[in-house]
Amino acid sequence: MNQIDLRLTRRAVLQSGLGAAATLTLPGAALSAPAGFDAWRDGFRAKASAKGISAATYDRVMGRLEPDMSVFQKMKKQPEFHEQVWQYVNRRASDWRITAGKDALRKNSGLFDRIERDFGVERGTLLALWGVESAYGDPLVQTNHMRPVFPQLSALAWNEPRRRAYWETELINALRVVQNGWSTPDEMRGSWAGAMGHTQWMPEVWLNVGIDYDKDGRVSPFGKPDDALGSSARFLVNRGKYPRGEHWGYEVRADGAASSDAKRSYASWTAAGVTRADGQAFPQPNATAKLWTPAAGGPSFLLGQGFYAVRSYNPSMNYALAICHLGDRILGAPPFIQPFPGSERILTLAEVQELQTRLTRAGFDTGGTDGRVGNDTMQAVRNFQTKAGLLPADGYGGLKVLARLRQGG
Repeated sequence: MNQIDLRLTRRAVLQSGLGAAATLTLPGAALSAPAGFDAWRDGFRAKASAKGISAATYDRVMGRLEPDMSVFQKMKKQPEFHEQVWQYVNRRASDWRITAGKDALRKNSGLFDRIERDFGVERGTLLALWGVESAYGDPLVQTNHMRPVFPQLSALAWNEPRRRAYWETELINALRVVQNGWSTPDEMRGSWAGAMGHTQWMPEVWLNVGIDYDKDGRVSPFGKPDDALGSSARFLVNRGKYPRGEHWGYEVRADGAASSDAKRSYASWTAAGVTRADGQAFPQPNATAKLWTPAAGGPSFLLGQGFYAVRSYNPSMNYALAICHLGDRILGAPPFIQPFPGSERILTLAEVQELQTRLTRAGFDTGGTDGRVGNDTMQAVRNFQTKAGLLPADGYGGLKVLARLRQGG
C-alpha cells in the first residue's frame, strides 16, 4: 500500500487552509463564475493529459462544467464550535446513529463477518466510522447534504492561490477515478471540497488506499459499502496496527490515578487497583493499555492498541473515543457509567426532532427535522441560546435548550 496519510480527508484539508472541519450541511446556491474560468479550463487540459487523463474523460467531466464558487463562501463562514468532550461524544454517539447503525449491521452482517475474518477489525469500529463519516451511506444525505465534487475542486484548482497545486492534483485524481470506471461525475458528490463516498475520503486516498473488496473490478466509493469498509479495515491494520481479536479498551475505575503514557498489561493495571467500571474482568489480561482520564471527575479509560488504530484514522483523542463508544453502543453496550462533570444524557431521536421543530418554528432554521445534528442545527441552537441568554452559547442542543424551548424560549 502506498504510504499516503489517510488524514488527507476533508478534516485535514479544512484545518490546513479552509477553516474548521465541516459536518453535513445543506448546500447553498453556487455563485456565478468570474471571467477567466473557460480559459483556465482549456489550459488545464494539458496538465491533465500529462498525468494520463484521456481527452474523452476530460471532455466528459470538464466540457461544460462551471465552478462551484460557494466553496469560497464556506471557507470564510465555517462556524467554529468549541465542544466539551461529553458534547463531542454525545453528538456523534447520537440516538439516531445508534439506531441506524443497528439497522446497517442487520443489512450487512455478512460483510462484517467477512471483514472480521479477513482483518480482525471489530464490526462496531467500522460501523461507527461509517456512521460518523457518511450516515451509513444514506442516499438522502448524498442528495440533500452533498454537492458535486468536480465543480468544487475545479473552483479551488482555478482560483485558490494558497494551495493551488494541491487542488490541481486532487482534481486530476478525481478525473482518474472516473477514468478508472470507479464512479461517474454525477455520482461523485461530497460533503466538502472533494471528500466523497462512504468514508468521505479525498480522491488521492481512494486511489492509494482503496481496495476492490467485492471483486467487481473497480474500487467503489459509492454504492455497496464493501470496498469502503474493507479498505478502512485494511488501513486500520496496516497503518494503525489494529490488534486482531482485542477490544479497543474499557471504562475503568482508577481511584484518582492520573492519565499515563505508560503501557502496562491489564493484569498490571488490575494489580495497581484499576478495575473495569462494570465490575467484569479484563478478558485478555496480558494485552497492554494506557490510562486516560479526558476530564477531571469524569470517566477514565484503559486504551488498547485498537483505540490508537482509530486515532491513526483521525488524530483526535475525542474522535477516537466517540468512534469507539458509538461502536460499543451499536452493539448493545450502555452509556458510560461515570458521567462527565456537567454533562447531560444524549437526547433521544424524538427529542432531537422536537428540538429541531421548535427551533424552526421559533425562526431558527435547522435545515430539516430528521434528528441528525449538523452545522445547521448547531448554528440554530447557538442563535437561540444567544437570544435567550443561555450562556455559553456553544451550539449544543441538549436537555437545557429543549426545556427552554418548551417554555416558549
